[in-house]
Amino acid sequence: MMEVADRLKHVEEYYFSKKLREVNVLKAAGKPVINLGIGSPDLPPSESVIKAMTESLQDENAHKYQSYQGLLELREAITAFYKENFLVTLNPASEVLPLMGSKEGIMHISMAFLNAGDEVLIPNPGYPTYVSVTKLLGANPIYYNLDESRKWLPDLNEIKKLDLSKVKIMWMNYPHMPTGAKVSEKFFEEVVDFATEHDILIVNDNPYSFILNDAPKSILSVRNAKDVCLELNSLSKTFNMSGWRVGMVLGRASHINTILKVKSNMDSGMFYGIQKGAIEALKSSKKWYNSLNNEYKQRREVLWKIADALNCTYDKNSSGLFVWAKLPNQIKSEDFIEKLLKEKNIFVAPGTVFGPLGEGYVRFSICASTEDLMGALERIKS
Repeated sequence: MMEVADRLKHVEEYYFSKKLREVNVLKAAGKPVINLGIGSPDLPPSESVIKAMTESLQDENAHKYQSYQGLLELREAITAFYKENFLVTLNPASEVLPLMGSKEGIMHISMAFLNAGDEVLIPNPGYPTYVSVTKLLGANPIYYNLDESRKWLPDLNEIKKLDLSKVKIMWMNYPHMPTGAKVSEKFFEEVVDFATEHDILIVNDNPYSFILNDAPKSILSVRNAKDVCLELNSLSKTFNMSGWRVGMVLGRASHINTILKVKSNMDSGMFYGIQKGAIEALKSSKKWYNSLNNEYKQRREVLWKIADALNCTYDKNSSGLFVWAKLPNQIKSEDFIEKLLKEKNIFVAPGTVFGPLGEGYVRFSICASTEDLMGALERIKS
């Protein structure tokens, strides 16, 4: 039997890949499962975005290989978006690289900068892909702890006490997933100073800035941030385009060129029609964001009632697509979600998916219709 690569010995299949198979089996068996576990927007993109994509299919170049760097028009739309919303000035020719989703970017950045044996600072709790990609490349994850008492912010003074000589990358994600924690401009300034002092590349993963958040921020707005920081962003959450796979990485030209060396050997460019749709999305007016967030506010109100009915506690000041809820004392996350799935046919994500410090928490997604959310609430109360 063919032996698998050593790199897979320490990496499991992505949790949601496995769990959704189980959920789908239950649905196929007739179980009326309500899925509150996944952050995949159920609402459509705007009509103008869909129209831009479909009309572009008649363009002469629509079916050809596309530029590895994406259309210049798309890069210009991305930089205009950053200028308007984050007050960040970027050169569309050299400081932005479109991606087929920011998850792809996590791999490309890691491949571009990590050698086997290097170390990577990773949030606990945090997005599990940071860990799996680090391990796939033979680098070593070094977890930094986040907890409720510090409002889910890293303690940079504690991190400085570690041996940082082998650390090449520090992953950050604010607004934070799964907790919804937000940060101040001052915090980003402290992070840039820390990175400069220790020669560490900071990557801020920033797809949730416009979801239930009145003050979007980019780490690249901080003075000298481009020297030591990259930022990932995505159209998945803000524009309901998760299945379209459109993301971007932004930063200084030398960093972007290094990532392009990897990316240009991994794909043959993003589909033309999707790029044209993305360009239209990035031109969206404030009306789009307000309409989306008004819908999410209504849904979140129901999720809070669901959390209350389950005797959970949560922070009403958090942002993003999720409600991060603390379970009653002594209840294990995995036990809780399995019982909820078995007895009420409701799936939510256990906090342990996001790291050991997620124990005792669960994550509810607002990516479900109000009807489904009300149905879940009625089941829990019955």
